[in-house]
Amino acid sequence: MRIVLITPEGPTSRTGNRVAASRWARILRRLGHKVRIGSDYDGRPADLMVAVHAWRSAASIERFKAKFPDRPVVLQLSGTDIYQYIDTDPVPTLRSMELADRLVGLNDLAWRAVPKLFRPRLGVIHQSAVTLAYPRRPSARAMVVSVIGHLRDVKDPLRAAEAARLLPAGSRVSIEQVGRAYTPEWAARAQAEMESNQRYHWRGDVSAATVRRLLARSHAMVISSLSEGGANVISEATVAGVPVLASRMDGNVGLLGPDYPGYFPVGDTRALARLLVRLEREPPFVRQLGKALAQRAPLFRPAREIAAWRRLLAGLR
Repeated sequence: MRIVLITPEGPTSRTGNRVAASRWARILRRLGHKVRIGSDYDGRPADLMVAVHAWRSAASIERFKAKFPDRPVVLQLSGTDIYQYIDTDPVPTLRSMELADRLVGLNDLAWRAVPKLFRPRLGVIHQSAVTLAYPRRPSARAMVVSVIGHLRDVKDPLRAAEAARLLPAGSRVSIEQVGRAYTPEWAARAQAEMESNQRYHWRGDVSAATVRRLLARSHAMVISSLSEGGANVISEATVAGVPVLASRMDGNVGLLGPDYPGYFPVGDTRALARLLVRLEREPPFVRQLGKALAQRAPLFRPAREIAAWRRLLAGLR
């Protein structure tokens, strides 16, 4: 098939949407299809559209369906689609869902945010990750806790830094954050935090290889988002065996499972600080996190993601 894959432009090529779209293009090509990627539908013929983000790709979906009403659209629902725009600007989001022949969620609880009318079209494809190219060796100089994600409101990006301020004086925790600041205000806040908090280090936008090196020397990773569609960084940390401390909301619980022991309430700095203390002082807690992640890791195997796309495409025929 000729497939056009629409993904919105972002401030960096390393946005979650762009990274996912690039991986899916590789999968679809591996399955024998011809794929072109664009940020906007240009009107050229295609047998299938795969669109990332209901709200941002709404105009492209509308144009494609107007030109080829009998050709299918597969729509991946982002976190901002189902946890933000469906409430704040519902018309384009719901119209995209209406036009799409299949909906793809990225976490097992995505169905709860999708209107009942569209749930029969919804399937879940877990984003995969490959194992580290070299053995994981947590830093011996400090207890490195990584925060991987761009600095923007929905990520609550400085929660780990603020929690580190509450740790005992002798704590060896070092918060290392990577990701681009989406606004000058977030850049200024991160710079100010570094100046006043010796346990916090922000390194800005970095390559995928640098992210993987950071994971390899991390003792844990924090994902403190207010909402998520299904963060690929959880897949990466899980496959790498890096304990995850996560805000308890659907996007994280839908990947890590309801009984995962490393949750803290959204926005609760003190609760996160308590988990960091346990991480540093309680080896049984670390082993408990590792065991729980090992049980989830098979969900994120590349072969499983490829098979899910193969089944989805076969069901369109």
